[in-house]
Amino acid sequence: MAIHVSKSEFKAKALELFRQIEATGESLIVTDHGTPKLEVRPYIDPELNPLEALKGSVLFYDDPLGPVGAEEWEALK
Repeated sequence: MAIHVSKSEFKAKALELFRQIEATGESLIVTDHGTPKLEVRPYIDPELNPLEALKGSVLFYDDPLGPVGAEEWEALK
């Protein structure tokens, strides 16, 4: 989820917010009187290997080669 900050808060805390974006990978929405005006997000190198882009994104790894039950397939519903 993106973080929302006002232009004045962004101006005062820009370096801190940049570090936070780098650390978390989340986007930052800069607002003007509550209306979103800008989005600041981490740069993703287009030359990056797709598998490198996914590195560290697995949250749960149990048994990827195990059978999948019919109740887990939404397409069957």
